[in-house]
Amino acid sequence: MRQFYKKISSVCMALLCIAALLIGCTATAWAADEIDDSVKSQLVKTTEGLTDAIIAMSEDDIQGYLESEDAFTQSAASAWDGSREELGKKKGDIDEKDITVEYSDDQYTVVVPVSFEKNKANFTYVFDKSGTPTSLTVDVNYTLAQNMEKAAMNTVMGLGTVFVILAFLILVISLFKYIPGLVEGKKKESKPAPVAAAPAPVAEPAVEDVTDDGELIAVIAAAIAASEGKTSTDGFVVRSIRKVNRRKR
Repeated sequence: MRQFYKKISSVCMALLCIAALLIGCTATAWAADEIDDSVKSQLVKTTEGLTDAIIAMSEDDIQGYLESEDAFTQSAASAWDGSREELGKKKGDIDEKDITVEYSDDQYTVVVPVSFEKNKANFTYVFDKSGTPTSLTVDVNYTLAQNMEKAAMNTVMGLGTVFVILAFLILVISLFKYIPGLVEGKKKESKPAPVAAAPAPVAEPAVEDVTDDGELIAVIAAAIAASEGKTSTDGFVVRSIRKVNRRKR
């Protein structure tokens, strides 16, 4: 563990020394609108050394730098850790002639092309106006065949996703025909049982009113006796009176 931290400390000190040397030697030239040859030369040498140091980092070194509080150290470790498996081992030395330096918006951008076993990559460094490195990105240069393979894989994945969604929608739509039956079944279950209707009242037969009305009987008996030419009702008895319904013509 001690050797691990010593190794990290030594690499950090080397990077800081390079940065300090660069700032000290070219402090008067950083603010210029045009890149001075000495500044460009220092940038090329600094980025070349940083690139070699970053590529040589081990797994433990990368993990240690990822936990660093320095923003550039974290950026460099993260960029290299995300690309090293796609690149493999370094192949050949870095050619200083291929390194490009540009100055715009008060910052310097240095691109260092590096060849690896699997692919080529560009290490892009950004330095601020005072000469402090701020960020690093590693861009893998994929071949045409690799780009076509990735495009084909993306197309297949996209089409597969579309077909899966369409199949799911077809399945859902096909289940719609069962929804009315389920709704009707639930309605039938929720309806209360019908109550038996009460029997209709039976009409009682009309009872003939035979109530004896004395006065009416006496009047009718007298009328009958008069029509018979008698003066007394002793010869007959009125037992009942019945009303006869006659239709009017």
